[in-house]
Amino acid sequence: MIRIRDIVMPPEHNPHQLGYEASQLLGISASRIRQVKIVRRSVDARKKPDVKIIYTIDVAVDGNEKRILKLSGCKRAQLAPTSFYKPPKTDKTMAKRPVVIGFGPAGMFAALILANAGLRPIVLERGEDAASRNARVEHFFATGELDVKSNVQFGEGGAGTFSDGKLNTGVNNPRIGWILSQFVKFGARDNILYDAKPHVGTDVLLTVVQNLRARVIKLGGEVRFNTHVTGLMMDGDRLTGVKTADGEEIPCDTAVLAIGHSARDTFEMLDTMGIPMEPKAFAMGVRIEHKQSMIDEAQYGMDNPALPSADYKLVQHLDDGSVYTFCMCPGGYVVAAASEAGRVVTNGMSYADRDGENANAALLVTLNPEEFPYEGVLGGMHWQRRIEEAAYNASGSYRAPAQTVGDFLNSVPSTGPGAVRPTYRPGVHWCDLHDVLPEKISRSLAEALPKLDGSLKGYASADAVLTAPETRSSSPVRILRDESRQSRIRGLYPTGEGAGYAGGIMSAAIDGIMTAEAIIEAL
Repeated sequence: MIRIRDIVMPPEHNPHQLGYEASQLLGISASRIRQVKIVRRSVDARKKPDVKIIYTIDVAVDGNEKRILKLSGCKRAQLAPTSFYKPPKTDKTMAKRPVVIGFGPAGMFAALILANAGLRPIVLERGEDAASRNARVEHFFATGELDVKSNVQFGEGGAGTFSDGKLNTGVNNPRIGWILSQFVKFGARDNILYDAKPHVGTDVLLTVVQNLRARVIKLGGEVRFNTHVTGLMMDGDRLTGVKTADGEEIPCDTAVLAIGHSARDTFEMLDTMGIPMEPKAFAMGVRIEHKQSMIDEAQYGMDNPALPSADYKLVQHLDDGSVYTFCMCPGGYVVAAASEAGRVVTNGMSYADRDGENANAALLVTLNPEEFPYEGVLGGMHWQRRIEEAAYNASGSYRAPAQTVGDFLNSVPSTGPGAVRPTYRPGVHWCDLHDVLPEKISRSLAEALPKLDGSLKGYASADAVLTAPETRSSSPVRILRDESRQSRIRGLYPTGEGAGYAGGIMSAAIDGIMTAEAIIEAL
């Protein structure tokens, strides 16, 4: 096939026009275009309101491709690459089945690769299956009654299930295309294969993770829910098994530790057992909400239903750190993401259509270990807990502390919303966030907001809503591993976001795959 880049189309175009555009660039009749495959699609809003859609496509043509390319003289066309990732196979077996602890993105894809290689992994997930978990989460949103065993953080699919399901990453890795194809295979829309900023949506992810689980099982794997790993069994510096909360001991000499960033009791267990870990820099802050229509106007310079709900990514460097946006959810909702009793946590999510009235994003302040008010490996974790407890105590419930941007900048307690109504359920508690957040975070946000408004007009508008706290953007610890991806405890493979080696669904999935590859290679 021939790959052609930078095909420019108006927002209201018909995708069927791409074949004609390709024929014109190649200097051949449109009838000779046999197939058009979209490789990449992005929005170019640099000259707003003259917004364009930019395509890269692969086309199959009648005739000799090299000759057509030479005669066309088109500098934007070349032969399409044919290499792609293939999951590893092995004819080796393992005396003890490998165990995967956690069934979030890292654990899911580690299990899928291991199962595909015929190694029949046993997956141990502390939370519930996706359907049961969704019911628990909806109950919490509606009533404020938290289930600490099954919630937005714990259960099938991990924390990413209740998010926007963003699959973009700054990592350039040959496994990305294969991961995207698996999401489509298990139920995601095929536009994630070519959109520059692909997302699945919480509503679709609930189906995807169940279908992925079914595939692992069909390939000989086993997935056990409500199975909380509470201890490791070791012989010297070698893993011999894991212990669960119900007293079961599961023999194994290989375990993928893909616990996610909220498994605090597991961090404490590992620390007690002397598993090498270190504190790491992470970020905390708030969720900020605007009207999606305002974001669309600011980013596109117009309101056009042919364009997707606009997103943004902002950063402001300060003298003592940075403030930046993360996990931006167009047309989304701020959600209650608590996993421990008496502690409030926020996160953001969108459904596949991104058609909610508001846009939201995490607005975060970078924090380094030397700034933590608690010492030790788990100092960042203890700081998270203190902030989450302060947020809960502000109202004595899981209603999240909230304040308008105008009131926050003037240090005046809010008493209610303006034009932007908060989406957080089970509801917000209007207050002054300076009484909830640490001084470093409050000061940095107050300094950054007016400056960010210069990058995105209206960002610091008085009616925008800040909902706190956003404390779980990434892991505050790193579980150390060597070049073989193993801990000092041989056979223990710290993996994914909770172990400190990823920062989102895609990077966690890549890390899970690479850990599984290392296990297979070691055979």
